[in-house]
Amino acid sequence: MQLYVNYYDRHCLSENDNPTLGLILCTEKNDTVVKYTLGNNNKQIFASKYQFHLPSESELEAELRKEVSDITQQLQN
Repeated sequence: MQLYVNYYDRHCLSENDNPTLGLILCTEKNDTVVKYTLGNNNKQIFASKYQFHLPSESELEAELRKEVSDITQQLQN
């Protein structure tokens, strides 16, 4: 993934573009493999376990409300 991110950054990225992100979707995620493959300082590539069903609109809305509430509480503390 780092190869593709670096290639895109060098040959395709425009001045006004945000940094390139890579996303690896896996059926299983092994945190140790991710740690040693990507390193601790890599802020451009993310690995996440793939979910086989998509959440419903109401589930997404509930999750967004929860996240907004959590962020609001953190900012107040």
